[in-house]
Amino acid sequence: MVHVHVYGKLRRHAAATDPRAASVVQITHCPGDTVRAVVERVGISLDELGANLFVDGHYADLETPVPDGARVGLFPDDMQLLYKWYFRPERSLDPRGEPRPGETKKGPRP
Repeated sequence: MVHVHVYGKLRRHAAATDPRAASVVQITHCPGDTVRAVVERVGISLDELGANLFVDGHYADLETPVPDGARVGLFPDDMQLLYKWYFRPERSLDPRGEPRPGETKKGPRP
């Protein structure tokens, strides 16, 4: 199971749309899931999606792997934060949380 927390105008994809409550979409995990695959299964257009994507509290991008039981946070394009200027997505981590060859814990080497 993947727990997809949606914010702002993306709340309409969840059953609970009240901004005072958590708007969570629960979807079945599929082997090889990435943030992109999860977004597509929830039915969110990539045009609406902002750059602020998170997997288990870590800044991510569309190619970040999503493990079973993960919490995914998705913010719309009109709720941009400064994360993309200060952090790199952690897609470079293997399933054990270790950097893939040629990458660091903070993302691809510059």
